[in-house]
Amino acid sequence: MNHQELSSFIWSVADLLRGDYKQSEYGRVILPFTVLRRLDCVLEKTKSAVVDEFKLRTAAGMSDPSPFLLRKSGQSFYNTSPLDLEKLVGDQDHIRQNLLAYIEAFSTEANDIFARFDFAAQIERLAKADLLYLVTEKFTEIDLHPNVVDNAQMGLVFEELIRKFAEISNETAGEHFTPREVIRLMVNLIFIEDDDVLTSGKAVVRTIYDPTAGTGGMLSEAGEFLHEHNPAARLTMFGQELNDESYAICKADMLIKGQNVTNIVAGNTLSEDGHGGQKFDYMLSNPPFGVEWKKVQKIVTTEHLDKGFDGRFGPGLPRVSDGSMLFLMHLLSKMRPPQDGGSRFGIVLNGSPLFTGGAGSGESEIRRYVLENDLVEAIIGLPTDMFYNTGIATYVWILSNKKPAQRKGYVQLIDASSFWQKMRKSLGSKRKEMSDEHIATVTNLFGHFVEAQQATVLDAEGKELGRSILRDGEVAPEAPTGGKVKLAPISRIFRNEDFGYTTITVERPLRDEQGKTLLGVKGKQKGKKQPDSALRDTENVPLSDDIGAYFAREVLPHAPDAWIDDAKSKVGYEIPFNRHFYVFEPPRDLREIDSELKAVSANIMKMLEELAE
Repeated sequence: MNHQELSSFIWSVADLLRGDYKQSEYGRVILPFTVLRRLDCVLEKTKSAVVDEFKLRTAAGMSDPSPFLLRKSGQSFYNTSPLDLEKLVGDQDHIRQNLLAYIEAFSTEANDIFARFDFAAQIERLAKADLLYLVTEKFTEIDLHPNVVDNAQMGLVFEELIRKFAEISNETAGEHFTPREVIRLMVNLIFIEDDDVLTSGKAVVRTIYDPTAGTGGMLSEAGEFLHEHNPAARLTMFGQELNDESYAICKADMLIKGQNVTNIVAGNTLSEDGHGGQKFDYMLSNPPFGVEWKKVQKIVTTEHLDKGFDGRFGPGLPRVSDGSMLFLMHLLSKMRPPQDGGSRFGIVLNGSPLFTGGAGSGESEIRRYVLENDLVEAIIGLPTDMFYNTGIATYVWILSNKKPAQRKGYVQLIDASSFWQKMRKSLGSKRKEMSDEHIATVTNLFGHFVEAQQATVLDAEGKELGRSILRDGEVAPEAPTGGKVKLAPISRIFRNEDFGYTTITVERPLRDEQGKTLLGVKGKQKGKKQPDSALRDTENVPLSDDIGAYFAREVLPHAPDAWIDDAKSKVGYEIPFNRHFYVFEPPRDLREIDSELKAVSANIMKMLEELAE
């Protein structure tokens, strides 16, 4: 049974709820029951041994037998009740009190999961509607043991259910999880340069952190990737999540994986950092973008002003309408110092952080900080329509304070917007997906740190015959007779300073009605030309240009009386991603267009004549 069949089966529980529950409330029942069944199946084999051990230790007067019970369960959680879901449905008359007692018998961390779901309230509501037995019985029909449904599949099941519930509730599914192929790409990129971690058989321990953990998909994918390449390595997972349901699912997943679930914290990362002072080897995040941070504005602004670079938001603050760059700075503050091994992280952002805000703005100052401190390794432009709640362009930023020698001082831009295949069935706004081959291509371009072009071969009619990637120096394939080869850059490498500029203020003199220049008469302005605010202009001068030479070349020939107000000059940074990958396509020949119009007109006239007959 694949994850779609499994989620469809679980979704069929909705048929039982219809009428007594609104559609938007289905998740309150189905999600906690799915988690319960998963935990129930995991504990099945060691159930009797744990119960016997509990009786033995309790009879001996032991106040905290948990270490012994954990050893018996073979997991990082346990349940001391002799009941399980199979036994619960065997006593229909007492299912309400028995189920509540069963939930209460879970160890503390597992019990917290159901508290986050407010599961006790749903049990009471289901019992009053005479649905509790039917729903419980339904869930005993499926086996959710990890040997049957592995962690990767289970993660996809939860994501599919959350997406459906979000759709019918008119909520934002994308706030909860990220498409798995995007996660795989990010995981590839953050690990690719670390041979020590990926060397099979080498016992290393590393940490990974996600401040917007959702259901734990990014953490899980990273763990699976590392285990696949080096089973001897251990990845300790940390995260924080605002949404209670997503947090509960993430925590349940971490329990089953044997992770320390106290590393998964509930709450708003921006206003209450659940991992204050901690540093991590790797980090991944897909923060909500285009979402305002007004609710936490006071706390964030206070930290920025009071702590500066000793806090998380030293470089600057973005506009209140989009808080995604706050998460970028939060991750920067969690980087392990280079002398302690350094860090690398990947974050998904929309297009705004690339260019929003002029010189001196919060966004520009954040870009300035990461570029002048040589922290940006690469930015990858993804295809549109990749996410469940939005079709806009998105970008993966890879940042590191342990750049390899050849990357120092440089930023690689990769345009992967054409690397997609159409999905068989759309999921919300998600209509495209990246194949394993697409992910491998981007990973390869990043890993080899090369500039490259994509060659698209077209036949005489413009039909695509194939594509290939050309690195520097490689020759493009030949086009068939009448066809052509289109070349487009897909990987480019720039110096950090290529994205910087100085905004200069160009002043022109204020003149009276006779055209005479007016001079200042008081203080420091006495005898100096007064600027005309109506003629004031600004120019962005690349950092690589000499400002004086630029001014003489670009301004003075057109305004000989102009001057620069040096006091107003500001350094800014922007990353005009699309401009660097723009390929000019010459307009079609007018004779060709005219010929087509005549043919279409003739065809229309012929059809009209046929209708008139």
